[in-house]
Amino acid sequence: MSTLVETRDLHKRFGGIHAVRGVNVKVERGEVLGFLGPNGAGKTTTMRMITGFLEPSEGSAWVDGVNVALDPLRAKSRMGYLPEGAPCYPDMRVHEFLTFIGRARGFRGNDLKQRVERAILSVNLAQVQTQTFETLSKGYRRRTGIAQSLLHDPPVLILDEPTDGLDPNQKFEVRALIRRLGKDRAIILSTHLLEEVEAVCTRAVVIHQGVVLFDGTPAAMDALAPASIQFNRLDHVFRLLTTGEKRAGKA
Repeated sequence: MSTLVETRDLHKRFGGIHAVRGVNVKVERGEVLGFLGPNGAGKTTTMRMITGFLEPSEGSAWVDGVNVALDPLRAKSRMGYLPEGAPCYPDMRVHEFLTFIGRARGFRGNDLKQRVERAILSVNLAQVQTQTFETLSKGYRRRTGIAQSLLHDPPVLILDEPTDGLDPNQKFEVRALIRRLGKDRAIILSTHLLEEVEAVCTRAVVIHQGVVLFDGTPAAMDALAPASIQFNRLDHVFRLLTTGEKRAGKA
């Protein structure tokens, strides 16, 4: 496997707040990495530095061998990004929006048409492609956000809370899509749901107060919070990792 995403001693400060503290993570092709942490842990800040939307205070982020800070356009051409909330123009139709994004990425003519059609088919949007974004369910809005991230066929996908606000059926469909897309890409998705990591991811990273506390397999994570713990399993993991009741590391 080849390394497609790497952070090297990544830090971010906002005034006196040290939001991210020396994060080192590698993601290989074919891996789906679940980025876990409570609100304010540093997940979104780290992902925004990887995507080039925030500049690191220290350290560096690399995408497919490209330093994001030194060559941001080249790095961004190798990644697709679904930000939290999947913002979009509410009065645009799905097909129109994807065509607009494709043009913004420099595609034209038959190539643009084929890319839009392929993205629509890949995330099952055909039945809503003529609807405006404001009329879509949350599930279809998230699918549209994923579709725009796939138009340029990037080897890396960065997905911030991809199933946030979805009902159980919509979560199942989006998770199945992510598993399929992850077979030949490197995917990082942030979540605060342990069940999502178990359902989708090949690796899990837990971050708390900007520090990586755990980097291992979902099975190793499950050992920290077995299914017999029926409630607040993720809270149980955080307590173990932050209080030192059980040491965790590479698994």
